[in-house]
Amino acid sequence: MAIISDIQEEQQQSSAQAKSASASASASASSSGARVGATSFSTKFDRNNTSGFLEKALEFLAKESDFMRRPTAERDLVAIFKAVREKERKKMEEERKKRWAAEEEKKKKEAEVKAKEEPKAEPKVVEEKKEKEVEVEEKSGKRVPNKGNGLDMEKYSWTQSLQEVNIIIPVPAGTKSRDIVYEAKKNRLKFGLKGQPLIIDGELYQSIKPDDCLWSIEDQTAVSILLTKHNQLEWWKALLKGEPEIDTQKVEPEPSKLSDLDSETRQTVEKMMFDQRQKQMGLPTSEEMQKQEILKKFMSEHPEMDFSRAKIQ
Repeated sequence: MAIISDIQEEQQQSSAQAKSASASASASASSSGARVGATSFSTKFDRNNTSGFLEKALEFLAKESDFMRRPTAERDLVAIFKAVREKERKKMEEERKKRWAAEEEKKKKEAEVKAKEEPKAEPKVVEEKKEKEVEVEEKSGKRVPNKGNGLDMEKYSWTQSLQEVNIIIPVPAGTKSRDIVYEAKKNRLKFGLKGQPLIIDGELYQSIKPDDCLWSIEDQTAVSILLTKHNQLEWWKALLKGEPEIDTQKVEPEPSKLSDLDSETRQTVEKMMFDQRQKQMGLPTSEEMQKQEILKKFMSEHPEMDFSRAKIQ
């Protein structure tokens, strides 16, 4: 009987210890679950203080996890930043490519329609037109812009809208991204192929927004560079300072682009286009017309004065 009693006592002690361990594990699991469970993060996003938002997010991360205590935390954050930025860059590049392709397709269709509607010019008329253009170039020292309101150079060509400048550079077939040398700064542009003299290297005619510029390889035979102008109300006379300049009075903007501008900018552009047409026809600009109206009004109010020698400056 004593032996049986001892065995029963040992079994009871073992059962008690197992229950105690189970309870301890449950408590630990419950505590761990409280830490692992989802925790909400809420803060106000201020577009003028993005750094403050990031700082609060990182503080929350440090408080709710051991991420910030890891030796690789800084490197991991940099990797995340680079990945997000690369994703955004590719997205912007795709959007610009689609827009550029749509514009090129539109120009192509408009040219086809125009070619069908307009009668073919006689060779003699075309030659006379070219001779006149050359004569104008020689007198003014400025060149007639190409169809894209830019200029065709020896190793590349460039076109422009009021907002952007697009450069097309032929490259050897099969050129890869790793072969490209590209650097865009606010007032300077460099482009070329590794191991060869730079094709473009100089000070831009006007400043750009480097972060909004990009380049891409088209059909592995040409590189397209898209530059976003800083001043989007003026036409560039040249891509780089010191290069041949175009006659901006002969620039032909697309009317459809005006719908993309805000009302104030659109009024300014329309005024520029009107003044440009007036100058081409030898007529007074909007500012000169306004001065004439003021002078006429003043003359009608003061008939006793002599305005025969009055000139509008």
